[in-house]
Amino acid sequence: MEEHRHLGMEDILGLLRSKGIAFEEARHPPVFTIEEMLEQDLPHPELIAKNLFLRDDKKRRYYLVVAREDQRVDLKALRTVIGSRPLSMASEEDLMSHLGLTRGSVTPFGILNDPDRSVDVVVDSSFRGSRMGVHPNDNTCTVWVGTEDLESLISDGCASFAYADLPTSDRCVHRHSYLWHP
Repeated sequence: MEEHRHLGMEDILGLLRSKGIAFEEARHPPVFTIEEMLEQDLPHPELIAKNLFLRDDKKRRYYLVVAREDQRVDLKALRTVIGSRPLSMASEEDLMSHLGLTRGSVTPFGILNDPDRSVDVVVDSSFRGSRMGVHPNDNTCTVWVGTEDLESLISDGCASFAYADLPTSDRCVHRHSYLWHP
């Protein structure tokens, strides 16, 4: 059985260039949390995306939820919005298995590493018609890319792609705003 090659940062940047997709790029030290991202004094902090890799309680469905950096997504309420079973953060092993990514590097571009098209992508509606800042499969770089350009690039590689008004709460699972955590 042939092993699937995972796309890295330079592969993603090259893909954006080859498709003629406009983007802005900033290199920085490795970051693992939203707080660390914001400490980098990067441009457009209001466009930074927080990416949550979730699974249902039976490990049958996986979701990549893309929220604004300051949103605290209510996973219990999100379950109703997306029609899923109870949700929790997926493991680091699941993250590597499905997206070929490690902790701190979670990004919609990881969808391009999933040969099984097994992950549903849900993007907060507030990003529609805007840009978002995400990692190009490596947490030492951030790119700002148009949301619709990102959608066109990854939508064929995921189980589904949808925009939703993500429910928020002051009480939530990801209190520390990790880009990924178990």
